[in-house]
Amino acid sequence: MFNCHVCGSQEAREEQTNEIFQIDDKPVLVEHIPTMVCIRCGEKTFSRETTEQVRLLLHGDTKPVRAISMEVFDFFRSSILGDTIRYA
Repeated sequence: MFNCHVCGSQEAREEQTNEIFQIDDKPVLVEHIPTMVCIRCGEKTFSRETTEQVRLLLHGDTKPVRAISMEVFDFFRSSILGDTIRYA
């Protein structure tokens, strides 16, 4: 049974999500991860089984399906340069 650790809701929907992990200081994207998403607050949760499968995928012998380049934003640097950072 689902129980959100953020808001306590017991309602969730199943989705797939993409996550970026840092492996040896290198960003690695894992796509289509099965995820439970809290209906109330939107918190994403992976099952223990999914977490273990992702760990084995990233640290095992599986080869990536493709390589991509990505844009990188530095929050700290942008705030020092005078860009307006607004907090919720």
